[in-house]
Order: sequence, then C-alpha cells, then structure tokens
Amino acid sequence: MVTDKMTVEERYKVIRRVRAAYQRASRGEKMQMLNTLQTATGLSRKHLIDLVNGPGPERKRRRQGRGRKYSGRVDDAIRLIGRLLNWICAERLKPALPATARHLASHGEMQVDEELLVELEEISISTVRRYVKRLRQDEYLLPKPQGRRRYRNSIAAQIPMAVIPWDIERPGHFEVDLVHHGAPDGKGDCAYTVQFIDVKTGWSERIAVLGRSYRRMKWAFEQFRRCPIPVREIHPDNGPEFMNAHLFNFFGEKFKGVHLSRSRPWQKNDNRFVEQKNSTLVRAYVGHEIFTSPHEVEQLNELYDLMRIYYNYFQPVLRQIDRHVEKDAHGVTRAIRKQDAARTPLQRLLDSDVLSQQTRAELFTTYENTNLRLLYAALQKTLNRLLTTKL
Repeated sequence: MVTDKMTVEERYKVIRRVRAAYQRASRGEKMQMLNTLQTATGLSRKHLIDLVNGPGPERKRRRQGRGRKYSGRVDDAIRLIGRLLNWICAERLKPALPATARHLASHGEMQVDEELLVELEEISISTVRRYVKRLRQDEYLLPKPQGRRRYRNSIAAQIPMAVIPWDIERPGHFEVDLVHHGAPDGKGDCAYTVQFIDVKTGWSERIAVLGRSYRRMKWAFEQFRRCPIPVREIHPDNGPEFMNAHLFNFFGEKFKGVHLSRSRPWQKNDNRFVEQKNSTLVRAYVGHEIFTSPHEVEQLNELYDLMRIYYNYFQPVLRQIDRHVEKDAHGVTRAIRKQDAARTPLQRLLDSDVLSQQTRAELFTTYENTNLRLLYAALQKTLNRLLTTKL
C-alpha cells in the first residue's frame, strides 16, 4: 500500500527515467522493474506496461473549459434565495427557484423578467450544487450547538463554580453527589443515594431517598445534619435536584454561614472524592440493582447506618499530602503523589480542633462501645437481606 502518494508529474518522471532501460531489459528484469514501479507509483500493472511501452509519458495540456451558460443574474438569484431558504440542498433548492423568485418579486425584494425565469427553470440540479458550493462560502450559517444542550438555571447562576482543593486545611468541606438505583431508561420513581464526603478527613454520610423531589432532598439534607463535623462548604454538581430555589432557600435557613459552590458542567473530576466513593461505598455493595419501593429504601438506610459507623470509625483511609511533577533523564514528566499514614476518619477528625468537648466524648464513647465483629456481621446480614429481596 502506498502511504505517501506521488503526484502525477512525479509518477511520469520516474517512468520516463526507466523507460529506455525497460525496453532493453530481459523478460525477468522487466518483471522486477514493473514490481518496483507498481510499489512506488501505486498504478496498476497493465497501465504501467502501456506507459513504459508508449511515447513519453507526458501530461496533456488542459483543454479550455467551456464558458458560462447562465448570466450573472442567476448567481444573484441563487445567492438571495439560497440565503433566505437557509441554504437547503440543491435537490430541494432547484425546484423552488422560479416560484420563490416570483414571490420575492411580488414583494419588491428582487427584479425578475422572463429571461431570468427561463434560466432558473432550465438550470440543472448539479449546476445549482456547484453554484451553492461557491456562493455560500462567505455566507452566514445558523449557529450549531456545541456539546450538550444547556438550560438556563437562575439558581445555578448565583452559586459560584469551584473545586475543593485536595490540600484543604480544615474539615467541613463536603462534596455531594446522587447515585441512581433505577432502570437505565429512567422511567418511574426509584431510589437514590445522596452521599456526602468530607475532603479533609474522608468522613462519609449516605442517605437513601425514594425519588429526587424537593421534599425528598430536603429530608436527606436534614438527616445529614447529624454529621458531627461543622459544615463549612457544600459542593454538589449541577443537577436540578440540587440547583433549585426551594433547596437554595433551605440551605440559607438550616446551614447558615455555609458556603455553597458547584462543579463545572460535565466535569466529574470537580467532584473527584465523592465520585470515587460512589464506586467503593455504594456500587461495591449494591451494584446496579434497581430499588423502587419504600421498603427497599428503608433497608438501604439501615445498611447505611451501619456503614456510617463501620467506615468512619474503623476503616483507615489515605490522604494525599504532596503532589508535584518530576522529569526523568529522558525528559519524560510524571506526577508524583505522596500519601500519609492511613488513619480512620474518626482519628483525623479528633486530631482537628473543630469539635466541641462534648462531641469528642460522644464519638469516642461510640467507638469504645462498638464491637467491630458484631458490627461487621450485622452489616453483612442487612446487605444479604436487602439483596435477597431482589432474587
């Protein structure tokens, strides 16, 4: 296969150079020469034989093209009508030319006579296609939407877009996301998991709701208020379940002084911590099972209550403490990330200064009174009961 094609002149130049040697060569040599020429030029073998046996080869001079058949007024008519019809294809434009010309003339928008109408009747579709290709080059086209269709949300416009830094200094900055537990077509009410992740400590909260109406989401955020960490920032995505006037007012009443921010549209990495936990703390347990009943939502919340203690009190997590870019001896750059020693979210939270003494004592008492083996067994039993109902 020829990947770097020769021009016509380059092909003929190569053939002219070997033509005399080809005519003196033996049968076997001619075969090898034809093989080489076929590989170099990409021409067929029979065509090469004709070229090396004939005179030349030389490129023929281009014949003079035919003159214009239609007057310049046809250009003006097609330009005007094509623009007004939004440059439809030639197959649709050609039949409409005479009638549209008469219509525009009746409104005084263009001048039409019988000679022009005859030309518009006679012109072929292929000629109209060539005219359109030439005439519309500098014409204005309707703007095309880029990416997904956007909708205007006045509430989202009031909330700044931001990314919570990975090296945030204090706890209380929560990323929020919604996990869907319904059919792929999205029809009907189904369960959703609202998950909250504190960027600094890794503390996580999950609440299951049936549907994502304002009342359901309000209830989920009210349940989230049991979190012991003073909330400084809530950072959801741009979904309408978060970006609505009712929930916006609720935040102002129940989370006074809390900063609201949102991720950029369609940028999942802006919520990278909660997106990762959606996989390890939700999908890893319930997969893509479909939950549509209040009873299943109740069982999900029983599971999440146990997971709250299990993961926040007993499961160590890593947190990044350094990130930089290095270049090796070959000039290849790579990102270097350093993690700290693994500690539980509870340990990280107790090491901070954001908790009151009473809250510290309550958290530590819960940790001391919880039997990890019994907690783990209860978690497995609740999960098995939830998934057994789906069989």
